[in-house]
Amino acid sequence: MAGILKERLFTPGPTPLLMEAQARTLTATLHHRTESFRQLMRETSGHLKYFYNTQNDVLIFSSSGTGAMEGAISNLVSPGERILVGTAGKFGERWLELARSYGLEAVKIETAYGHPLPIEEFDRRLRSEGSFRAVFIQATESSTGVSHDVEALGKLVQNYPETVLVVDAITGLGTTALEPDSWGLDVVIGGSQKALMIPPGLAFASVSEKAWNLIEKSKSPRYYFDFAKERKNQAKGETSYTPATTLVVSLHAALEYIRQVGRENLIENAATLALATREAARALELKLFAQSSPANALTAISAPEGLDSGAIVKEMRQRFGIIIANGQGTMKGKIFRLAHLGYYDMPDLFAALAALEITLNKAGHRCELGAGVRAAQDVYLKRRG
Repeated sequence: MAGILKERLFTPGPTPLLMEAQARTLTATLHHRTESFRQLMRETSGHLKYFYNTQNDVLIFSSSGTGAMEGAISNLVSPGERILVGTAGKFGERWLELARSYGLEAVKIETAYGHPLPIEEFDRRLRSEGSFRAVFIQATESSTGVSHDVEALGKLVQNYPETVLVVDAITGLGTTALEPDSWGLDVVIGGSQKALMIPPGLAFASVSEKAWNLIEKSKSPRYYFDFAKERKNQAKGETSYTPATTLVVSLHAALEYIRQVGRENLIENAATLALATREAARALELKLFAQSSPANALTAISAPEGLDSGAIVKEMRQRFGIIIANGQGTMKGKIFRLAHLGYYDMPDLFAALAALEITLNKAGHRCELGAGVRAAQDVYLKRRG
């Protein structure tokens, strides 16, 4: 008899859910054109500014994060204009795909998977290759577990009045210390199914005054993802079209929880989990895929030589109900990814690492049982006493 097998998410999205936020939706019967919903929207918008650490407008859309990414393209850039795109993974490549869809000239700055983008190359291109309407980058590249130096890039782009910086921070928000206002992050994209601990279905975009000025000049067509229209409506507590009302209720509850915990503590939790995972991987003689600038949101680990990472992912799920992520694209079969965001704490990690040790031994990668867990425990004790 196999016994009870409880599934647990350790993927970089969707992530483990905050049950209090889920429960709040069970009693929600709000209509989106009522004063009670308008009040909820206004409060939620204020909470989102706290979560984002910004005074800029933060718009809410009923869509995946990719919808807000597309909205950033269509609202900021006119057909034929040039943009600068940094890509070091599958989600950086998504900016290029969006740019092609809108007929834009995208100049690419690329580095190998597992490595951070060189900010000095952005500096060189901006100085030597003429005007760019916008620069696009990820705060965290969740396909590889690498973080990029958006602070340095933001301060660089601030020197160009007609160029904005757009940051996909879908896995960066709530896991990485970001200062959009002082760093010059003009548009920051977020999603509900990450550190916010609620299901997929909502996307967010913070928009600076510099970005609003460029949006007024853009000639690209847009309808649903019309930032100016949403700004006008959401200032009144409304949305332009029917929103995902139960998700907004859940978001409001999750943001209240984050205010109680503290944004800095939420980020510190992800950082501790990430450091503990990296130390555990080393103790198990596993190679970290991101050797420099590793992200707090997740850890990408190379499969042991001779093993397909898909087999590790499959065994973790079938034997323990633990769902981790395989590599994407060319990294499929070569790496597996263990996330540190969502409603997720240190005891969860201890359990996942213990399961990983057994899985690796069963697959032929001999390691001492308890070595990874012990390394993670050491990190916990050093950071939290």
